[in-house]
Amino acid sequence: MQGDDGTHNEAKPTDRPSDVVVPTRCSNCGSTHLTRDYERGELVCDECGLVLEEAMIDQGPEWRAFDAEQGEKRTRTGAPTTLTIHDKGLSTEIGWKNRDPYGKSIPTRNRAQLYRLRKWQRRIRVSNATERNLAFALAELDRLASSMALPRNVRETAAMIYRKAVARNLIRGRSIEGVVAASLYGSCRQCNVPRTLDEIASKSRIGRKEIGRTYRFMTRELKLKLLPTRPQDYIQRFCSELKLKGEVQTRANEILKLATERELTSGRGPTGVAAAAIYISSVQCGERRTQREVAEVAGVTEVTIRNRYKELTEKLGLRVML
Repeated sequence: MQGDDGTHNEAKPTDRPSDVVVPTRCSNCGSTHLTRDYERGELVCDECGLVLEEAMIDQGPEWRAFDAEQGEKRTRTGAPTTLTIHDKGLSTEIGWKNRDPYGKSIPTRNRAQLYRLRKWQRRIRVSNATERNLAFALAELDRLASSMALPRNVRETAAMIYRKAVARNLIRGRSIEGVVAASLYGSCRQCNVPRTLDEIASKSRIGRKEIGRTYRFMTRELKLKLLPTRPQDYIQRFCSELKLKGEVQTRANEILKLATERELTSGRGPTGVAAAAIYISSVQCGERRTQREVAEVAGVTEVTIRNRYKELTEKLGLRVML
């Protein structure tokens, strides 16, 4: 179906609210070739011309934007809600720039008053002990996630886990930093962005044992369903840090696939097996890295790599020219 401007507009069911059922098949001829005419607000069958719906409401904005800058200027909605802020980003905040809405500098005689407004605004945003706890904990969570360069979905999931722990009163008698680190570790495993306890402990102010103990307690109390990490989950990151080509990464995944089929990875630490597979593939592909280099990136010892290396080469019959 062509509009007045000669363009062909396909039917887009996603323009309707979720509770309204949009026809996907013509009731007259049974055709699935339906076209939406945005000029007339009609849904028309291409085969027989039957108008299935009319006077349809466009749920999109009434303004148009031709680049990202125009879109930001014309939009009238605020930032999306987020779990990484204690009030979910719903409250307002007075900026620290001493300028009015027109960009003019605020007179000196009014700056003291504005300073008091900012101070009371911060105090009002945090009104009780629970919000103070969340404000401190989520700030620590953001610091820890930023230092480890973790993506947004991991941060949101970690914030959700921490909020559940607060609601269940699981943080009583435990340090906030320990619960935050444990939440982040569980979030990494849930989102398939695995990080070891040693990596998180190195960026946190809490020891590895306490993070692991808190994590196991929270997993049991919150009934978190987490699958064990696989060696394949570490290959891409380790190869990137070692500056190895995609060929080495592909070969390492092939080695791990064979090892998994022979059940050589069960009962072994995933980082050690991944490091050994990368060491073998780097030698086979002519981009050799020393065991010490691989061990430093993987966070394991050279002895672990040698043990896993011997197992893989002997059981899989791999030829490695050292």
